[in-house]
Amino acid sequence: MASRFLFFSLFTYLLLSISLAEIHFSEIRSDDRQFIPFDEFGFTHFGRLELNVTNIHLSDPNPDLDRSKIGFFLCTHDSWLHVINQLEDGEITCALQSDLIKPVFTFNDLKKDQTSLSKMISQNDADQYTLVFANCLTSSKVSMDVKSAMYNLDKGGKVRDYLSAGKTILPRVYYLLSLIYFGLAGVWIYVLYKKRLTVYRIHFFMLAVVILKTMNLLCEAEDKSYIKRTGYAHGWDVLFYIFSFLKGITLFTLIVLIGTGWSFLKPYLQDKEKKVLMIVIPLQVVANIAQVVIDETGPYGQDWITWKQVFLLVDVVCCCAVLFPIVWSIKNLREAARSDGKAAVNLMKLTLFRQYYIVVICYIYFTRVVVYALETITSYKYLWTSVVAGELVTLAFYVFTGYKFKPEAHNPYFVVDDEEEEAAVEALKLEDEFEL
Repeated sequence: MASRFLFFSLFTYLLLSISLAEIHFSEIRSDDRQFIPFDEFGFTHFGRLELNVTNIHLSDPNPDLDRSKIGFFLCTHDSWLHVINQLEDGEITCALQSDLIKPVFTFNDLKKDQTSLSKMISQNDADQYTLVFANCLTSSKVSMDVKSAMYNLDKGGKVRDYLSAGKTILPRVYYLLSLIYFGLAGVWIYVLYKKRLTVYRIHFFMLAVVILKTMNLLCEAEDKSYIKRTGYAHGWDVLFYIFSFLKGITLFTLIVLIGTGWSFLKPYLQDKEKKVLMIVIPLQVVANIAQVVIDETGPYGQDWITWKQVFLLVDVVCCCAVLFPIVWSIKNLREAARSDGKAAVNLMKLTLFRQYYIVVICYIYFTRVVVYALETITSYKYLWTSVVAGELVTLAFYVFTGYKFKPEAHNPYFVVDDEEEEAAVEALKLEDEFEL
């Protein structure tokens, strides 16, 4: 009973986290799972599902098998919760027996020696549905090749839209965001040109991060645009993964470099700071590999849950690792403020790094909380809002970082008078009360 409940909980989690929506080819080999979730899709009132299953093979060749207990069905998240209750209460013994699901077909439809089935159904009940394969015969393993296509039609019934109802505007959103970042890169280039006498190497690194983010968004826009029209990415997914990989590594590296004060406080990195980079960069490599596997295989893969856990673990470790250099810089500034006679300068730098520490924490964790909350509570028609919210927070982080660490021709840190110095000394006397 406990294991069944755990599996149902896990499956419920999968229903909340699947984000695939185009044409998919899936290979299932000797799989004995009771349930295999495939694609999730937000249907309008003009939805269609095309399902083609070939090379069907059951490990148990017994002709007396009740094949009506093996098949495909569609269900919403709410429906699945009720199906769980029906199974737990013993009202039904197989999910395919529930009147809360929308059956697609069962293997009982297979004629003698037939190894393939095809079905096209109209889905006129607008909602978010998941295509699920159920095998209630625990003694039989299933092998098959599955091609599934979900799409919505326009009112004329001629134009197909392979993006889920809640994500159909994403191509325009990503195009707009790429233009915003392109403009941001232009502004940063202008700033670097105007303040070229006080530009550090890290400022060019910032420019590289913005450019990679722009390219990442542009490729994602093209990726979603092609999927929307044809159901396939046509190679744009490869470019998206490449720029996503480069953007992720450079962004986390930038946070580490700023956190250590590289170029601003010192022209070199200490050994412990280099070790952080040697940890963060490989973690980002693993995270990006895990993300590709998660996106490309989907939850029907037997190792999908493992890769999902790897991604979450690596993401958390990486996010925690980038905070250490900022803490070290704050600690060094606190110590320097008491010993080098430049209390006002160090207090200003200390304030800046504290602000950045707080902003990094908010960016890393607040973004994830907001996106997850919106994905959970928002109607399927407005799932795009979680993407917009996450991207706006990211944009705010980029703007804050650029503004706070921009090149300054007249650095205010070094233009202080005696009164400011005395006030800073008094303020630093209270610093012992602040602990990270």
